[in-house]
Amino acid sequence: MKKILITTGGSGGHVIPAKIIQEHLSNNFEIFFSTDLRGLKFFSSKGYKIKIIDTPKINFNIFFPINLIKLIYLVAKSIFFLKKEKIDKVISIGGYMSIPVVIGSKILGLTIILLEPNMVLGRGNRFFLNFAKKILCYSDNILNYPKKHNHKIELIKPLVSKSFYDLKPNNKLNEKLCFLIVGGSQGAKIFDELMKEVIFDLSKKFSISVIQQTSKENISNLKKFYDDQNIENQIFDFEEKFHEIINFSDLCITRAGASSLAEMSLLNKPFIAIPLPSAKDDHQLKNANFYEGKGCCWVLDQKTLSHDKLLEFLLNILNNKSALFDKKSNLKKLNYNNSWLNINQKLLRVIDEN
Repeated sequence: MKKILITTGGSGGHVIPAKIIQEHLSNNFEIFFSTDLRGLKFFSSKGYKIKIIDTPKINFNIFFPINLIKLIYLVAKSIFFLKKEKIDKVISIGGYMSIPVVIGSKILGLTIILLEPNMVLGRGNRFFLNFAKKILCYSDNILNYPKKHNHKIELIKPLVSKSFYDLKPNNKLNEKLCFLIVGGSQGAKIFDELMKEVIFDLSKKFSISVIQQTSKENISNLKKFYDDQNIENQIFDFEEKFHEIINFSDLCITRAGASSLAEMSLLNKPFIAIPLPSAKDDHQLKNANFYEGKGCCWVLDQKTLSHDKLLEFLLNILNNKSALFDKKSNLKKLNYNNSWLNINQKLLRVIDEN
């Protein structure tokens, strides 16, 4: 059985797609991961073959000797691991943490395949393109993508765990309209403070419930707030059965990470995206704009968002629920022919041919 190394790390936006690729390939290849210490926390369960290559979060500017020394050491470490495990091919999800592994793979002449889950080409992938045979993308209209590498693009549907495909999308609205509020791994005060006050004001006029993600430290405080206001709630920081939570909800309020939007999209859940303003190259806004352009969501700017503005926005939706069904219909069209099998066959073909 041939061996594939998937290099990832950092945030969930890098690690989640990496783990989904493993789901697709594990029956045909022996899969290894390389990650940094930040990415390690996303591999909580056993059964993963992981090599920690903890790349410092710095720009590898060779004019700084210490950076060059660190890079040379990590490339050597990567080469040793690749040769020892007899890795045949490398899949990179991008990011600075993959630099040593990709350079080591290029030195050894291994096949390198990239994944770009965002609508903006990441800086790491921009550099890696020179070494790669193919890059898997969700669109052929990626911002900052150099045209000379257009022939390397392979289009696939957004990567979502098989557990989502195994669910039958719940297309009916609950009696109590259920809001799912998800701040992601880089959540902000806006999701902990502003949202709860808006939900409280909505509950004065409509029968609603809320499922909300927050930090471990804030779970009890947030739950107490909703309980005191007699608002039905479920508060969590991490949930293995997140697919079931999404499927139960009626309207999601979320950041705009590629994986989160793909999951909500697949289950036909309309969402309001509030992109993280500090996201590199503003990629979250570009991700959200893609779905907004298809008539599948709403996009709000955190910088101009206020309690009154968000409350008025949600009141308009709740007073005219046809907008929710329009979004559901457009999501269903977007996901036509989006099946686990189709993506699986495409991934296997790309890897076998390169």
